[in-house]
Amino acid sequence: MARVIFQNVTKLYGGNPTPAVADLSMEVEDQEFLVLVGPSGCGKSTAMRMVAGLEEISGGQIIIGDRVVNDLPPKDRDVAMVFQSYALYPHMSVYDNLAYPLKLRKVPKTERDQRVREAARTLDIEQFLDRKPKALSGGQRQRVALGRAIVRNADVFLMDEPLSNLDAKLRVQTRAELIKLHERVNTTTIYVTHDQVEAMTMGDRIAVMSLGILQQLDTPQNLYDHPANKFVAGFIGSPSMNFVEVALTAQDGKIHATTEGFAVLAPAHKEKALAQYIGQTITMGVRPEHLVEVSRLGGHVKGTTIPVTVDIVEQLGNENFVYLLNRPNGRRGGTEEIKLTEYEAESMSRTGSTLLTARMAPDVRLIRGDRIEVGAAPENLHFFDPQTEAAIR
Repeated sequence: MARVIFQNVTKLYGGNPTPAVADLSMEVEDQEFLVLVGPSGCGKSTAMRMVAGLEEISGGQIIIGDRVVNDLPPKDRDVAMVFQSYALYPHMSVYDNLAYPLKLRKVPKTERDQRVREAARTLDIEQFLDRKPKALSGGQRQRVALGRAIVRNADVFLMDEPLSNLDAKLRVQTRAELIKLHERVNTTTIYVTHDQVEAMTMGDRIAVMSLGILQQLDTPQNLYDHPANKFVAGFIGSPSMNFVEVALTAQDGKIHATTEGFAVLAPAHKEKALAQYIGQTITMGVRPEHLVEVSRLGGHVKGTTIPVTVDIVEQLGNENFVYLLNRPNGRRGGTEEIKLTEYEAESMSRTGSTLLTARMAPDVRLIRGDRIEVGAAPENLHFFDPQTEAAIR
C-alpha cells in the first residue's frame, strides 16, 4: 500500500499557455478512497493519467510511496488502472483476461491461478471464468475489468469513470459493490468521475476541480455543509444550490440580505464576517431542501420570508421539486390566494424574476400559479464574496 502525493503538479499541452492542471498539491492517504470530481475538461483525468505515467508532467512531482515517479515508465509504478471502456480481450475467456497481466510479468503458473481465482471470488465472477466477454452483461464485464486490476496486487488503483457505460440501475448496484470491494482489499484508490452523486456516496474524501485548479479537498459532508466557494457550492448537491444577488443592509442591530423582491435575516454567527460587506451586493446561496413553505418553517421571523409564485412542480413520488418565481417588488402585491394564468406566469419569468428551486415533501400540494411564501433558517444561508466568489465565513 502507498500514499500518493502531488507536489505543485502542472500539465501544459503544446503551445497552450493555459495549464490543463495547475499547481496541484494534495496527498492521498494510504488505503484511502479519494474521488476526483468536476465538470468535463477540469483536469481530473489528466491528473490521474499523470499518476499512471500515461501523461508526462510539465512541472512539480508525483510521489507514490517513498518514490518520485516522474521519470518512471508506467510498468514500474506499481499502479493498476481501470478505464471507462472495459478494454477486455474479446477472444480470451474471463480467466485468461484476468491472468494476462500476471502472465506478462512472468508470475509462476500456480501463483497466477491462485490470484485469479481469489480475485474472481472477491468479485463474485467465479461462475463466469470460462465465458468470453461477449457472453457477459455490462456489469459483469466491468467486474472482470476490476478483477484484472485486483490480481496485480498493485499499490494504487486508478479508476477513470468506470461506471459511466452502465445503465442507471446497474450503476447504483456496481457503485455499492465497489465500496464493499475497497473495504475488503484496502488499496489506495483514486477514482475519477463527473457524477457528484458517485463522488458523495463513494469517497472517503473528494477533490473538486475546475479549470485545472483544485477548488476544495474535504470529506463529502464538509463539502456539502461548508463549501469553500461558489463553484463548489453549486457543483455539490442536486438540485444545485440557489444563488441570488443581494444587498446587505443593517437594521435594528441585525444584518439583512435584500433584493427588490424580498429581504431575509442573515445568520447571527456570520454577522461579524458579513459586517464588512454592508452596503455592497454579494451572492447569497440556499440549498433547495432548506427552502421551506412558511407554514412548515418553525420560528421564522415575520417579514423575512420570500413571496413566490409556483412555476413548475416535478413529482418524483418520494419528493417534489418545485420551481418558484420571485417577482421584483412582489412583496407589495401580498400573497393572497389567487391563480395566475399560464400567460401571466410566463410573462413573470421573462421580466427579471428570480427563479428558485425547492425540494419539498410529497404531501405539499401545489400547482402552477399558486402564490405562497417560502423561507430558510438563517443558519442554512450561504454568502459569497462578489469578487473572489470565496465563501464568507
